[in-house]
Amino acid sequence: MMIKLLTFPPAFGLFAASPFCVKAAYLLNMSGQKWEREDILDPRKMPYGKLPAIRAGDRLIADSDRIQAYLESEGADFNKGLSDLDKANARAFIRMSEEHLYFHLVLDRWADDAIWPKVRDVYFSQVPPGLRHVIAASVRRKTLSGLHAQGLGRLSQEERLARIEPDIDAITVRLRHSKFLFGDQPTAADASVAPMLAAATASPGVTPMGRMISGNEVLMTYIAGVEESCG
Repeated sequence: MMIKLLTFPPAFGLFAASPFCVKAAYLLNMSGQKWEREDILDPRKMPYGKLPAIRAGDRLIADSDRIQAYLESEGADFNKGLSDLDKANARAFIRMSEEHLYFHLVLDRWADDAIWPKVRDVYFSQVPPGLRHVIAASVRRKTLSGLHAQGLGRLSQEERLARIEPDIDAITVRLRHSKFLFGDQPTAADASVAPMLAAATASPGVTPMGRMISGNEVLMTYIAGVEESCG
């Protein structure tokens, strides 16, 4: 059975603008399943109204966590050889990446007035130019309102960097002990963390978080190693 990955198109020199779509592609490659991509720009008709999703036979499975669970139910083992302690730590790294660094990435793309026009023209490229600014501005307001409610949208750039730096340091310290986060082979944690770091460095324009990562040789070597092994 050929699985179809429903994903955002390539952007910013990456497989997709969304690190979660890259994560899904990495997981599919690591699982050994046969798959192909289908690019979608408007995810509103998808479950949860977002991407990635996969079509597996007559099933439509959305959200990268649920995609991972499905692949594991088909026999994939993304944490092979890890101890229970490593699995617990891996879960924490995944959540740090997806529930903290990710929202800083969104703020970098949507809140910076210098970067936003480039992001807008990629994200809303299918919208006619006459309507693009109006529709994009409406979505931007809702996105930034959500980030304000979440809390990070209330912080200054300096305050956000103070939140980001300990996460970056934790990832770097972990990687000084092995090629990947938990050994010499990539695991589920790498499929989550590496795409998030890569997205931060590839976003249009220069951001403080992007500079922090791109100036870190350990992290840049890691991003390239995960892409070579899983991409």
